[in-house]
Amino acid sequence: KKMNKNYLILILLFSICTNSQTQLPNVPLKTLSGQSTSTMEISKKNNLIIISLWATWCVPCKNELDAVAEVYDDWISETNVMYFAVSIDDSRTSKRIKPMVNGKEWDFEILLDENSDLKRAFGVSTVPYTIIVKNGDIVYKHMGYSPGYEDELYSQLIKHVD
Repeated sequence: KKMNKNYLILILLFSICTNSQTQLPNVPLKTLSGQSTSTMEISKKNNLIIISLWATWCVPCKNELDAVAEVYDDWISETNVMYFAVSIDDSRTSKRIKPMVNGKEWDFEILLDENSDLKRAFGVSTVPYTIIVKNGDIVYKHMGYSPGYEDELYSQLIKHVD
């Protein structure tokens, strides 16, 4: 009887994970200069985009963004991808975003998820959280970062180039 219960829980968890949304939710975002935009607007800029949720206090996030920044020009020339780093910093830490970004050599667009709308829409508890979006559909998701992960991200990206 106990095994059946565990088996049911496992099936339920699997179905929740596999049936999670595939379409990019339309969520309001802000640019670093304070202009309003949204996930829909950025996904219309390009048929292939990467969105990475990060925070100034998250060391693995900054490591991921630094690693991607080193290969981003190659990614653009090979896949025409656009990369958006969306900060989930709250009102206490958001004042650190601009100085940090100015001190980094990140050539991708930095956006702000000021009210945690995108974080909530994705059901994310841990950052970094990275997704690949093709034509408005989420085709790949990954949570966390370890050195070398950008190679895995690139190999996933290549699968979705037309």
